[in-house]
Amino acid sequence: MEGSTPQTADTVYAALQAGYRLLDGAGDYGNEKEAGEGLARAIKDGVVKREEVFVTSKLWNTFHAPEHVAKLARHQLGLWGIEYFDLFHIHFPVALKYVDPSHRYPPEWFGDDGKTVELDNTPIQATWQAMEKLVDEGLARDIGLSNFNGSLLLDVMRYARIPPSVLQIEHHPYLVQQPLVDLAKSLGIAVTAYCSFGPASWAELGMHKHIDSLLEHDSVIAIASKHGKTPAQILLRWASQRGIAVIPKSSNPERAKANFQSQDFTIPEEDMKALTAMDKGWRMNDPSSMSLGLSIFA
Repeated sequence: MEGSTPQTADTVYAALQAGYRLLDGAGDYGNEKEAGEGLARAIKDGVVKREEVFVTSKLWNTFHAPEHVAKLARHQLGLWGIEYFDLFHIHFPVALKYVDPSHRYPPEWFGDDGKTVELDNTPIQATWQAMEKLVDEGLARDIGLSNFNGSLLLDVMRYARIPPSVLQIEHHPYLVQQPLVDLAKSLGIAVTAYCSFGPASWAELGMHKHIDSLLEHDSVIAIASKHGKTPAQILLRWASQRGIAVIPKSSNPERAKANFQSQDFTIPEEDMKALTAMDKGWRMNDPSSMSLGLSIFA
């Protein structure tokens, strides 16, 4: 649910009307206030109750220092207009120099010059222990990790008083990440997939245009045609059938409804294997292109 537009509140409202009950947000998306307005309207109109909606958000990189974690969680809750997050992630395993929200929010990746990545030396352990206090204080029901690799996941598990409940990763047939998925599941950590359609949303931003669209890939189209489904429905069902939760993004009400109908069929094993065999290790979301200090997937 990225990007702030006048339609964000309407998109959230329509999604809740269509039956969606998980809203995946983040401070970096810059649309928390609008998303919260859509949720509030849906609650006011009797579409949902607050306890029926699972609201996820994420701690941005500039707020990793322990003294900033709870302050930012409260700031984000205020934007949403809610009292607690159902799940709150560390967005990336990298700490950046603190930026006061009154100066710039969301801070994004670069410093004030718009081109320099300013790293901070806060260790993940310190951030995680501050995240655990969010649960203690009732600001978050659960806490999780996003964009963490296996070694860091194991590191967090060594000292976690409250283990991460969810690991959110980029996951699609071009980037299957099977060992990481298996590791998380072995530790009792649920896995959520973002970027389920691969390069589609990135192409809209002018990125990764050189990579063949999964939605237009011959193999995906053939499997979709065979089962009378859309390519998007096949990609979402492929992930969920592998035991991975999906959080598709769409501002188009009809596509959102179609995506919601991706769980009422089963893909045969041979087609599942064909989709998984498309794995090329192609990652769409890799911040190392901005700075070597952000080489978290190296």
